[in-house]
Formats: sequence, structure tokens, C-alpha cells
Amino acid sequence: MQTRFKKNAKIFDIVITAVGGTLSVGVMLYAVFHFGLYDVWPELVLNLFYIAGLVMIWMYFFNSPRITTQQFNYWCSISVGVTVLLRDILFPPPLAYYGLHLSCLTLSVLLLCMLTFFYARRDWKSYSKGNLWAICIVDMLIATLYNLDIYLEPINEYTDYLLVEIWIRPTITYGLVACFVTETEKS
Repeated sequence: MQTRFKKNAKIFDIVITAVGGTLSVGVMLYAVFHFGLYDVWPELVLNLFYIAGLVMIWMYFFNSPRITTQQFNYWCSISVGVTVLLRDILFPPPLAYYGLHLSCLTLSVLLLCMLTFFYARRDWKSYSKGNLWAICIVDMLIATLYNLDIYLEPINEYTDYLLVEIWIRPTITYGLVACFVTETEKS
């Protein structure tokens, strides 16, 4: 099986994304079975999009003929965008402080706009590394704010699972950006 990337650093980026994402999705699937489908069914829906993103990253990494760069670009961006829309904009989790809620909502809308602007254009190979890393940084800022909120609220049985769930999407976004930084270097 031939990989798309030859540099060890790029291979390491994709492997870290795959391992981190797979462990996180596995923990969240365990949470769905542990707490019951009635309480955490939204996590199951989000996990479907996370799994789709991870599968596309693996297919892209192993140079699968079933997915072109353009298809990977489009469908992985859609997958991440839908999770941003569902998790952070349409059904945001209740946060302890209104300022944190407003900050997370603003950053989520910004991330969705950035995904639309950077990934939905026809000339996607013209992106700079800064444009691509900005998407990952904004997603990590959102996760950091959610993480801060979890530490400000009282700890309960859901806390450990929430801490894992928050970092799934930034991990997938990191893998997506790592793939496209390589594409911009080639062009």
C-alpha cells in the first residue's frame, strides 16, 4: 500500500490525527452505550461525521483511487462544517458564563465562514499555509473555551467524556490542514 506523503513529519501528523481521532470516537461511542441512547444521542450523530472525516483522511493518506483531492477537500470540509453547525451553533451546550457562550458562538460562526471561504472555492490550491492553519487555530480556541467552561462548572459523571468529545474535531481539523498544507507545497 502506497502512502501519499513521503516525509516522516507528515506521516506522523496523519498518524497522530488518526490515532487521536479513533481513540476519541471510541470513547464517545462507549459513552453512548454507557449512558444510554436517550441521553447522548446527539453524540452518536456527531460521531458519524467524525468517523466519516477520519475515513476520508485515511483514504487520502493511503492514496486511494476512490477519492480525489477535490473530493477529499469538499467532503471532509462538509463533514467538519456540519459538526460545527450542529454542535456549536444550532445546539450549543449550556455554558456557565454568558461571555464564554458568546465567545464560542462567535468563533464557531467565524470557523464556519472560514471553512466555506477557504475550502469551497474552486482554486483551493492557492491557499497559503497561514489560511489553513487559521482554521485549525480557531477550532482549537473553541475547544479551549469549552474546556475552560467544563473546569468552571461542577464536576459530574459526564465531565470526562465531555473533555474527550471537545477535542475530537480539532484533531480532525489538524489532520485536514496537515493534508492540505502538503498540497499547497506541491502546487
